[in-house]
Amino acid sequence: MPEITSVTSEALQATIRRLLPSQQGFGQDLQATNLITPIIDLTPTAEGSVLEAGLQTAFSFGALNNVSVTNTTSSIIGTPGFWRIFGTVDYRTFSTGSATEGRIFINDGGGTKDIIRNEFLIGNSSTNYQHFDFNVFLRAGDSLQVTSPNTDVIYNLHASQIATVTGELVQPSGFTFE
Repeated sequence: MPEITSVTSEALQATIRRLLPSQQGFGQDLQATNLITPIIDLTPTAEGSVLEAGLQTAFSFGALNNVSVTNTTSSIIGTPGFWRIFGTVDYRTFSTGSATEGRIFINDGGGTKDIIRNEFLIGNSSTNYQHFDFNVFLRAGDSLQVTSPNTDVIYNLHASQIATVTGELVQPSGFTFE
């Protein structure tokens, strides 16, 4: 005979309210049973996504933010949430002068934290290339910034929001599930 036990966990109830907004006011405690029950996982649909993560983070024409930074510091993203950043840094090694560096970093208004730091050294003049692809989370007040130290260093970035600051997935622009 199965036993049913009430589960009083605010964390679990908050998750139910977040994942199933239509159930926010159902007014009963969660319950657990010692009976083995087959489960059909509807979590991705309940969270607003019907795509697997690899497809959900795909770039789309309408949501793509293309930026090129050279010889300056630029703020790339100031909107809170989860972002996918993809791009390259193209640079020449310098035959004269001093070593220099470029950076991709988060600025919270009071300080910075590097995500990528490139140090460009003195050497024979040649063209180099580096690829990057990462996700970043920005809080309210944070911004993603890029510093290119001179005209010999070019950062080309593409940014696309993949989820809001509350974790609600952002579908690729133009995607409709049928």
